[in-house]
Amino acid sequence: MSRSLRVAIVDYRAGNLRSVAKALEAVGANPLVTSDPREIARSEALVFPGQGANDASMRALRQRGLVGPISDFITADRPFLGVCLGLQLLLERSEEGTEPGLGVIEGQVRRLPEGRKIPHIGWNNVSLRTSHEVLSAVPDDSHFYFVHSYYADPSDPDLVAGRTEYGVEFCSAVARRGMVAVQFHPEKSGRLGLALYRRFVEFARSAA
Repeated sequence: MSRSLRVAIVDYRAGNLRSVAKALEAVGANPLVTSDPREIARSEALVFPGQGANDASMRALRQRGLVGPISDFITADRPFLGVCLGLQLLLERSEEGTEPGLGVIEGQVRRLPEGRKIPHIGWNNVSLRTSHEVLSAVPDDSHFYFVHSYYADPSDPDLVAGRTEYGVEFCSAVARRGMVAVQFHPEKSGRLGLALYRRFVEFARSAA
């Protein structure tokens, strides 16, 4: 039987944390919802979820002293999974506000174009362009559940691991070494979402 992996889930009052924790429990991990920088540093893997606004979320991260620990975790190539806002906040800046993002990815967060219903809510397909181990659990053009009005636009196209069409073709996944982040919600995406969490846990175990 595989050992239980210690996974920290960042708590900054901006996400459906319990749903993420339940998904991780379902695939054999030992999740801890925390805003303690020390717990983040000692965890074997980190999940950074989020639903909300750029400025309020970045202020909450700074007030809790979490900007440095999250950035350090990623730059050290430790297993990291960002979800929804947890992808967008990795970039340098956002059209949604004035607070700077974490800046671990060069680029900007942009608003989805007018002409389609905003926010983008519901199922949509993800066209994968990567061989990253975590995303290898997902067949190309699989459908996942989205809830967002903004999207990440990395400056480096090589970081883009998946794309989705909704009025514009936007980045719906990024991957680089230990870091994977997705715009959709795996914890709301049924069997395939659980498969992605399972592969992330397996990836983190192999890196430990």
